[in-house]
Amino acid sequence: MTAVRHERLTANLEGDFVVFLIGMRINKPLHVHKWLPVVQSMPRMLGELYRQPELGFLHAEMWFSRTTLMVQYWRSMEQLLAYAKSKNAGHLPAWQAFNRSVGTDGSVGIWHETYAVSPAGHESVYVNMPAFGLGKAGTLLPATGRRQSAAGRLGASGQER
Repeated sequence: MTAVRHERLTANLEGDFVVFLIGMRINKPLHVHKWLPVVQSMPRMLGELYRQPELGFLHAEMWFSRTTLMVQYWRSMEQLLAYAKSKNAGHLPAWQAFNRSVGTDGSVGIWHETYAVSPAGHESVYVNMPAFGLGKAGTLLPATGRRQSAAGRLGASGQER
């Protein structure tokens, strides 16, 4: 278990990066044969991504319920798209299997949202938390000085939040 950090921290990730939200929704819970393969495909892809950091994947956090949510952090949009289209990676076969098995029959919903983030376009704070999210994808720094307020972390001068 990761140790809780009691100090006030903020995340730092140099340069541009990508936040990729992805998930699924179980619309027909009794159709286990439809949604279970979708659930099982993500851990395989994550294992592949963590073993190959050169692909640009940095970190992921996941929550599971009827609707799943995974937040992924990527070094670049180009690397995320290259992984999605690669014939040598786990995503394309999983996507093809989903389309063959589920398609648009309504049993399982899938979704994703992709955000390109610039250095001045994000801020974060963590108190009484283990390394988490962007703080685990990048590095954690003390939220002091200009990093003490959200406005300061965003680079806005003279503003406090």
